[in-house]
Amino acid sequence: MAVRLALVADEQRLMREAVKALLEREGFEVVGEGWVGLEAARMAGELCPDVVVLDLVMPIRNGLDAVRFMHEASPNTGFVILTSHSEDHFVMEALRSGIRGYVLKTQASADLVHAIREVADGGIYLSPNISQIAVRAWNQKADLGRDPLTPRAEQVLKLVAEGKTTKEIAVALGLSVKTAESHRTRIMEKLEIHDTAGLVRYAIRRGLIQP
Repeated sequence: MAVRLALVADEQRLMREAVKALLEREGFEVVGEGWVGLEAARMAGELCPDVVVLDLVMPIRNGLDAVRFMHEASPNTGFVILTSHSEDHFVMEALRSGIRGYVLKTQASADLVHAIREVADGGIYLSPNISQIAVRAWNQKADLGRDPLTPRAEQVLKLVAEGKTTKEIAVALGLSVKTAESHRTRIMEKLEIHDTAGLVRYAIRRGLIQP
């Protein structure tokens, strides 16, 4: 029986199309693509795919935030991260979020195919180039620090780091300007970061935006 695969794209349409073509050639049934944010959770609940492939960096919500929403809507779905990020903290956060597959975009296409099949069978697959330090730290249950922000605060931070004004953030998230400004203030207080440049650096470290 073919694996029902939902491909959740990052902002690179060319990458999405190439990956979709590859997976269809390998016999996977791609039942959806290009989802973002709450749309991803809704579609996951309707289609109940066996596996979802997504990047860590996505529009509005980051990939791990999207995983949490999709997992609630479709508990039996497995998730494979396809990303260029190999830093320890990205791997650790992914594992904590229940990700069972982590593949680097620099790896061969066979690596992604192998990961999807492993995850679909209930297994775990990490690219060979993933930091062994991060893997050992996970096995030892070392704590590299959890993100103290709520999902909504992460949305606001991502948009701030992308250079959006308070008004643009309010429109994008359906908030009042006053509420958007309040979120920004609380983020700075919680992180003890008091300038935009510092927020941008934090967002990059957490994988909310790419440098």
